[in-house]
Amino acid sequence: MNVKPMEDRVLLKPMDAEQKTSGGIIIPDNAKEKPQKGEVIAVGPGKISDKGAKIEMSLKKGDKILYGKYSGTEITIDGKEYLIVRESDVLAVI
Repeated sequence: MNVKPMEDRVLLKPMDAEQKTSGGIIIPDNAKEKPQKGEVIAVGPGKISDKGAKIEMSLKKGDKILYGKYSGTEITIDGKEYLIVRESDVLAVI
């Protein structure tokens, strides 16, 4: 895979949704929530500010993150699901 995100975008691999609740109840596929955790696969070079200065990315490949529930664009590369989001849509590094 040779995908390079542009500007302040990040390519994520969403982590699988939880199979069980904390109480041990198995969740069927049609009741699972969209995952909000992912692993950073690639990061863009950073955004250019209004003054022309480059704003470096704070994320790096391999970071595990939390992102907004309805953030980004879903894409399929080589049969695998990925998500492209802006760095500002990332809520936390875990």
